[in-house]
Amino acid sequence: MRATAVRRTALAASAAALALLATACSGSSDADGKDEKGAANGSSSAPKTPAKALTAAELEKATLAQGDVKGTKITKAGPADEVPADGIKVDKEACLPIAHAMSGVPQEGAVATTKRKVIDEPKKTDEKSLEDLGEGEAEDLFKDAFDLTSTAVVLSSYEGAAGPDAFATLKKAAADCAGGFTATIDKTPTKIASITEEKVTGGDEAAAWTVTSEDDGDTVPLKLAVLRKEGTVATFFAFNLAAAGGEGVKFELPTAVVAAQDKKLA
Repeated sequence: MRATAVRRTALAASAAALALLATACSGSSDADGKDEKGAANGSSSAPKTPAKALTAAELEKATLAQGDVKGTKITKAGPADEVPADGIKVDKEACLPIAHAMSGVPQEGAVATTKRKVIDEPKKTDEKSLEDLGEGEAEDLFKDAFDLTSTAVVLSSYEGAAGPDAFATLKKAAADCAGGFTATIDKTPTKIASITEEKVTGGDEAAAWTVTSEDDGDTVPLKLAVLRKEGTVATFFAFNLAAAGGEGVKFELPTAVVAAQDKKLA
């Protein structure tokens, strides 16, 4: 994949993707199979009693911190990572929730929000110098250096039925926009070629997708997941530079990150 395509995709791939670039270069399935009927229409399994939103302090305690996910570095998102909601445009209005999730923008009605960046630590390699490496070894070393997944985690609390509604809104948007759409994020256009369901579990309900971005014929796989626990909704948007560069890397959902966040919400 050309450098310009990687750069353009990374800009649209939210703060987490940008962080990964800087570092490297210096089915939806509800928990326990619930809500199968709702999967078709984007409905959500509403709680039996209205949820009370976590306060900002409570949400902060429930948010991922360094040490919660083995082999990763976890940091708070900063001002430079923020994408304003009014800076996100789509050619299909139904797809706006997906563009928001890709950019770390919570769905409407959030009472409090925290944001984290979870980036894989570089893999340990042999101490051999490049001159001592065979051709295949050097290629593998280069691939491993870029095989790092960066995940933006956004945790938002909602009052009453707003949490289930936020989950259902994102789920419905993924179904409605499975054939693709175009998003302009911070003045950078990105073509989403397709959205396909993946399997994930967690919280009271969870869903996940592979979001395939396209640039001049090159495709880039991105991962999006969402889980809800009572009135709190967590979204995960992940990017892998090696997969974006067409290095033949098998890029999977950041399940360890999802599981760790689910555990802190339990």
